Amino acid sequence: MPSPAPVSTAPAVAFQSAYLVGIAFIAALGGYLFGFDFAVISGALPFLRPQFALTAWWEGFLTGSLALGCMAGCLGAGQLADRYGRRPGLLLAAGIFAFSSVAMALAPGLGWFVAARFAAGIGVGMASMLSPLYIAEVSPAAVRGRNVAINQLTIVIGILVTNLVNYALAGHGPEAWRWMFGLGAVPAGLFLLGVLWLPESPRWLAQAGRLAEAEAVLRKMGNDAFVQTTLAGLATPAAAGPKPRFRDVLGTGGRPAVVVGVVLAVFQQFCGINVVFNYTSTIFAAVGADLNRQLLETIGIGVVNLAFTLVAMFLVDKLGRRPLLLFGAAGLAVLYLGLAFLLQTHAAPGLVSAVVLAAIGTYGLSLAPVTWVVISEIFPTRIRGVASSVATVALWGAYFVLVFTFPILAQVIGTYGPFYLYAGICLAGFLFVRAKVKETKGQTLEELEDTFARH
Repeated sequence: MPSPAPVSTAPAVAFQSAYLVGIAFIAALGGYLFGFDFAVISGALPFLRPQFALTAWWEGFLTGSLALGCMAGCLGAGQLADRYGRRPGLLLAAGIFAFSSVAMALAPGLGWFVAARFAAGIGVGMASMLSPLYIAEVSPAAVRGRNVAINQLTIVIGILVTNLVNYALAGHGPEAWRWMFGLGAVPAGLFLLGVLWLPESPRWLAQAGRLAEAEAVLRKMGNDAFVQTTLAGLATPAAAGPKPRFRDVLGTGGRPAVVVGVVLAVFQQFCGINVVFNYTSTIFAAVGADLNRQLLETIGIGVVNLAFTLVAMFLVDKLGRRPLLLFGAAGLAVLYLGLAFLLQTHAAPGLVSAVVLAAIGTYGLSLAPVTWVVISEIFPTRIRGVASSVATVALWGAYFVLVFTFPILAQVIGTYGPFYLYAGICLAGFLFVRAKVKETKGQTLEELEDTFARH
């Protein structure tokens, strides 16, 4: 008669889900700032064009100046986060954004406005890198995808709320754009207050050799078994080696993960969807929609984006990252071909709207949240801050190229032309994900270091 299987007497690992979700939402307010600046330009452009007599080149540069600031913010944030911790970087990002929002609202001329938007980009760039990084480091593997996707949720909430505010302000005269930008100081202030309550990342504390502090933070998050299991898996304190530098991210061990992270970051922008977010008015003006219809379309885009992001939060830890990325790339390629044809043939605004919303839903379900999840997961702990910085800089550089070139391309080859190009890029992205991206769901950050080292 076979002997019964041994029964484990070890206590089960348990964590405080509500507390962790609360931490994630506060950290993800950095994503709200991202969403705000992403959306506010779409509603403000119809006012800024006559205000500053914008040419196609200046319209593209004014829109893309945010991305240039984001690149500068990311470059500084990575080293700041690795040297002083994740929390100080988040505090600085909130302060910069609050200041720049007021500066944009008070801008007396184009030069002032572009400089203030560049400064806003520094804050957004820091938050766009540090918020998902922080959330990933405080989240257990079982819920990490969902928690990091909260950052994308706050981005789309920021987009939707900003579009609603833009629509409400649009009838208040040619100076309405000043209120559109100035109101950004409100969420920035709330973010600043929230970050003051956040604990430092226990992974960063352990990496810095501050194990007692790391343990104290972990005890707020879960039971003794959770604390001991997590501490056992954390990296060796940083005293074992020098602080990472930018050239270290291409070291042999981290190179495969960095290549994947950078290519995914660039693809998330070159897939073209942010042209739809930033130039909604241009796209619908091409098929005869008036200003009121153009602003209403931005609200519809925000609603659909929010709905599908909520769905993605529940799917990212169940279906996994890779299937969603493949779906998004393939779906956008097909939808862009349809959108280009409709714009080229001057179809009814209702048909264009249907395809645009389908593209937004596809993106919100896939590339939008999942790219940030993967970037926050795959880099080795020792270089995570700097490597995340490199990937996010690449993302914002691609965003600048995208939004700077669209008005020029639209003027030269028509509004429809760039979408044929974006369809081809999405096909190439599909092939890259299929060949190079490995599944990451359910693995700890430490386990993923081995996964991508073997890439």
